[in-house]
Amino acid sequence: MEFNNASNRSLQIRKAYHKLEEKHHGSEWSVEEDALAFLTDAALVGRLAMAQQERWPTGTDPEADLEHKIAESFWWLMVLAERMGIDSEQAMEKFLKKKEDQFL
Repeated sequence: MEFNNASNRSLQIRKAYHKLEEKHHGSEWSVEEDALAFLTDAALVGRLAMAQQERWPTGTDPEADLEHKIAESFWWLMVLAERMGIDSEQAMEKFLKKKEDQFL
């Protein structure tokens, strides 16, 4: 999957969520609420990583949940970037270039 395609699909899904927020709460989530939702999912990645490494007992196999939460974190980041006027693909390219120049 290409980055731009993933970003576009992410934004379409987020629009569908905005409709649900309007229906159930009368307004869309703010950027701050989206950021908090991302942080919650990112924290769950940490806990599920601990479980996957057998450092946190869950009683279940955390692999599927971990894969889902990592992907959901990518999704949130693309949504947040768009909502704040940041081109996520360009931002990633700049970041990678900077790190390559620094370490490679």
